[in-house]
Amino acid sequence: MYKDSINTSVILIKPRSGWQIIDFKALMEYRDLFFFLVWRDIKVLYAQTILGFSWAVLEPLVQLVVFTIIFGRVAKVPTDGIPFVLFSSVAIIPWTYLSQAMTQSSQSLVLGQGMLGKVYFPRLIFPITPVLSKLVDFGISIILVIAIMIYYRVMPTWNLLLFPLLLLLMMSISAGIGLWLSALAIRYRDVKYAMAFGLKMLMYSAPIVYSASSIPEKFRIIYSLNPIVSVIEGYRACFLGTPILWQFILPGVGVAAIILIGGAMYFQRMERFFVDVI
Repeated sequence: MYKDSINTSVILIKPRSGWQIIDFKALMEYRDLFFFLVWRDIKVLYAQTILGFSWAVLEPLVQLVVFTIIFGRVAKVPTDGIPFVLFSSVAIIPWTYLSQAMTQSSQSLVLGQGMLGKVYFPRLIFPITPVLSKLVDFGISIILVIAIMIYYRVMPTWNLLLFPLLLLLMMSISAGIGLWLSALAIRYRDVKYAMAFGLKMLMYSAPIVYSASSIPEKFRIIYSLNPIVSVIEGYRACFLGTPILWQFILPGVGVAAIILIGGAMYFQRMERFFVDVI
């Protein structure tokens, strides 16, 4: 009697338990999907547009012109002796990335809910995708900063070596807040409206049109806990060669790390409920 034996393997997919951080192994296994979603976001953004990638420069350029007229010419906000155009440009570019990446990341699960219940993949891919795709806009808009630096004949210094660390910090803030809010937005849809309000508050609480050194001494410790402050002041030192204000940068780095780790743990904790509540 002949009996055919077939070796089969079974893959069991089950929800995670407890508070866990990012599963990098799962992300690597689905890296093709990750790349596809990032590329899709880039293509959709500029599909059937006349100006194409020029929009990445146009938006911060318009903000720069408006801020220069209102805060530079009319209000005459002090900028530590730096021309206002140069002073604000190195702040507007990272802020534009942060605001766009955080907004899209916070709504990523809601917008992609059609895929959530159909096939398994790490849900973490959704909020991380805008963080990566928006780097294309950021890279293009850096050209505006370089052009302004050339116009004012600002030479790069050794502070430019901080750029990779600041880029990582900027991405960490966007990812951390995106993880928190995307998990909340699945259950509470008013996160979308709260996000718009929160961004306005963050813009004026960050030293975009003013210097962090203008903050009174007694409030600087509290002010430095805003991680966006560390990004903007870091970029000013990086591109303009101004003194590195570690008293504003280091606390922000610590807060950003807490936001990212806490956001990843909360996202993994709530992941099992996403399909049930969409």
